Amino acid sequence: MIGAVAHLARNLRAGYVLAREGALSLIDASVLPPGARLALGFARLIEKQRVGGGAARLSSALTRLGPSYVKFGQFLATRPDIVGVEVARDLESLQDRMPAFPKAEAIAAIELATARPIAELFASLSEPVAAASIAQVHRAVLHDGRTVAVKVVRPGVRERFHKDLQAMRFAAKLAERTLPEARRLRPQDIVETLARSVAVEIDLRLEAAALSELADNTAEDPGFRVPRPDWDLTQRDVLTTEWIDGIPLHRLDAIDAAGHDRPALARTVIQSFLRQAIRDGFFHADMHPGNLMVDAEGRLVAVDTGIMGRLGLKERRFLAEILLGFIRRDYRRVAEVHFEAGYVPAHHSVEDFAQAIRAIGEPIHNRRASEISMAKLLTLLFEITSLFDMATRPELVMLQKTMVVVEGVARGLDPHLNIWAISEPVVRDWIERNLGPIGRAEEAGRGLWTLAKVASDLPEMAQRVERLLTKLERVADEGLGLAPVRVTTIGPRPTRNLAFIALGIWVVVLLLLFGFAGL
Repeated sequence: MIGAVAHLARNLRAGYVLAREGALSLIDASVLPPGARLALGFARLIEKQRVGGGAARLSSALTRLGPSYVKFGQFLATRPDIVGVEVARDLESLQDRMPAFPKAEAIAAIELATARPIAELFASLSEPVAAASIAQVHRAVLHDGRTVAVKVVRPGVRERFHKDLQAMRFAAKLAERTLPEARRLRPQDIVETLARSVAVEIDLRLEAAALSELADNTAEDPGFRVPRPDWDLTQRDVLTTEWIDGIPLHRLDAIDAAGHDRPALARTVIQSFLRQAIRDGFFHADMHPGNLMVDAEGRLVAVDTGIMGRLGLKERRFLAEILLGFIRRDYRRVAEVHFEAGYVPAHHSVEDFAQAIRAIGEPIHNRRASEISMAKLLTLLFEITSLFDMATRPELVMLQKTMVVVEGVARGLDPHLNIWAISEPVVRDWIERNLGPIGRAEEAGRGLWTLAKVASDLPEMAQRVERLLTKLERVADEGLGLAPVRVTTIGPRPTRNLAFIALGIWVVVLLLLFGFAGL
């Protein structure tokens, strides 16, 4: 009970800030129950009178609430299915920039993590060159003359995130209990996805592992690389990588001045992302221009692998087949893939779903290739699938949102980009390799291996069944005994849903997780 009160208090504070900054103007009151509409009306009485749209006010409120909520806002920017496409686009501008903490604290953290004095580790260490909600970056020079980037976790950030995530879990659970629409959007799953993302970002060893895996996966890819981590100087709170001297992709004038081929860079951006997603099932999920650079050799360099996405073989096949289906205008196959993957319930008609897919696909074939947006197509596809009861799949939505960002970066480099012509070879090659004869043979081999494992487990499974049957027979012969203390607890419990708790539920749901109410 004390924990619930603490979570309620934290959520009420967050709700107050959201209301005060005017973020509640995003809520469509018409979709709320009467009690929620009344609570929303009272909450908006404390709203500041200021210029700016609802999304701008939301960004301001999240920034004021601190690192956890900035990260939450960035996460919501990857979920247009929750907050809507317009709000998600506005939240993309939410900058994960926080005041830097003193260099002395960074040195203390580095020495604590490595158990070595700073002078033994580096010949020099700069003041912070960038600071975000979780960590900040310093430029350093090793004693052998190499320049490296040193990322240091912000002091006290773990405790802050832990408390805020617990409060978010509490609010998400209440949202699912009180708002029917929230159950389809699965707010508890969303908060857990955020928590896993933060857990990865806050342990810099995992970011180093992501860098290493991405580097191995893309080692043979033309024109693309990532910095390698220095494992000897990497711990939970410290990540050391090679320093990248490059031009961020948003600095188009500098790219032109350096003589780089912008259309070639745009092709590399798209094809590198598709190879990561479809071929490897492990992709950089934060490919905004600040995390992408071009080095002196004209290679695309991706940094900051704190946010990565994974796709299983089923999801990769799904993505490849729907993209190829749209390219070839085979709408029935696109529909069948959704049913085969189990994403659309079987009680719906394949023909009806194919007709809905055609409504998305045909308009794009009446336009020039440079006008066709793959990211917009996937957004429309998710909107259509919601009409056919397709449940929200966080991994696919993260993929879709990343594709929106990647396509925007590529079109910024080359406004006349033919995204379909660039994508088709990558998609086709993967399908021919994995769904052709070789892929079928490998799939059959995996199936035989699975059957062999099941067969080897049969004796143990038989023993478990035998033990279970023995216990059931004993219960049937002797009956099910209950201790007196347990008997006294059977029956209706005293009511604990006091009026102030019920009101608190509505306030929490409205003021913190308003996105689940149907923005």
